[in-house]
Amino acid sequence: MASANGLGETASGVFTTRTAAFAAVIGYIPSMRATPATLAASLALLAWIAFGALAPAAGAAGSPQQTLDGALNHGMRAAGNYSGAYVQDLTTGQTLYSKNARTPRLPASVEKLYTTTTALLNFGPNATLTTSVLGVGQQNGGTFTGTLYLRGGGDPTFGSAGFDHANYNAGASLQRLLFNLEATTGIHALNGNLVADESMFDSDRGTPATGGQPSIDVEGALSALSFNRDWANRDGTVYFKHPAVESGQQFVAALKAAGITVPRRVKVTTGRTPADANPLATVQSPRMARLIALTNTPSDNFFAETLLKDLGARYGAGGTTAAGVAVVRDKISQSFGIRLRVNDGSGLSRFDRTTPFDVVSLLRQMAQNTAFTGSLAVAGETGTLIHELRGTDAQGRCRGKTGTLHDVSNVVGYCTARDGHTLAYAVMMNGIVPSYAHPIQNRMQVAIADYTG
Repeated sequence: MASANGLGETASGVFTTRTAAFAAVIGYIPSMRATPATLAASLALLAWIAFGALAPAAGAAGSPQQTLDGALNHGMRAAGNYSGAYVQDLTTGQTLYSKNARTPRLPASVEKLYTTTTALLNFGPNATLTTSVLGVGQQNGGTFTGTLYLRGGGDPTFGSAGFDHANYNAGASLQRLLFNLEATTGIHALNGNLVADESMFDSDRGTPATGGQPSIDVEGALSALSFNRDWANRDGTVYFKHPAVESGQQFVAALKAAGITVPRRVKVTTGRTPADANPLATVQSPRMARLIALTNTPSDNFFAETLLKDLGARYGAGGTTAAGVAVVRDKISQSFGIRLRVNDGSGLSRFDRTTPFDVVSLLRQMAQNTAFTGSLAVAGETGTLIHELRGTDAQGRCRGKTGTLHDVSNVVGYCTARDGHTLAYAVMMNGIVPSYAHPIQNRMQVAIADYTG
């Protein structure tokens, strides 16, 4: 039966969206920078023509500051009244440009910078998330008699070795967990059942923007024990109704594939792991520094929303979006003096708000954190900026984060200017078609990269 938000549940127990499959960025993981193919390419061409006509003539007299002001002012006029920008020279502390810089805007995926900063600072760059196997029963020889518990730790990368290799190459696979179980216990037979434990998170599979339901926008179904993002098909448009059960069934299948004897009708259920369960084996997620790179570079909504719930579970009131939001809001306020209006972790929500000035303030204060700066896409080379700014002075010299909704296009980050100074910038355009905005933003970023101080 179709629901009001465009999601439906099939008789086979999976959720399916009624939206076409999304564009690929890494493997077949989507990106919020991607825009629908139906957006008129002529709008982008019009932006190039209009902006080019407004740009100062090459070689025109003027100081570097005047040249930068002229280029950025032309861009902002082309973007319209619902846009703002802020540029600061981090080497000198000088503000180089400010236009509507303190007016709140929809951040879209720029919101991920606040989520990943909080995760990086709270957990630490070397922290990992643990998926565990525990047992209640006893082992005689290689036979375990009792109940095994597969307990999720909120690792967004957990899944099959093949899926991991295609998309993350992170190593936190079910097969690795099984290898560790065999190595630590010598188990070769199970006489009992399996319980899949996803109790670290609540049961909402989506975000406030999707009514808590799984969605092609969230790019998966949220669970503390997700398996392959809970995708029921290769395109990520169909999701399992009960992610933990699917994870448990995949674990049982892996036991069989490894030659471990299991009951013919082994029962897989969901539940909580008892406090007296014995730890048997674990597999660790990539380091937090790697997880935030896997979030920011391709602009991965599923990772951002999972990390948000991880924050709520570890540092807040529980594994919920609301609890994670509270942790992010408090951390960003206390550590950076930035007051956010935040509703989720990925920027899908239209209740999120931030300003260009605040974004640059965060960038300035995180500029020496190499795990953070290294998580950003590189202009013309990686992630959501891979197809932007190629062949320009900004390629390889600017790195940043994009944010795109149907009427929002933002780009923020750092550029190494011609004079060697590091410039932080935030260009936030609301009420605009993204394909129209991108060439304007590209021209503005080239101007920033060309600044000579």
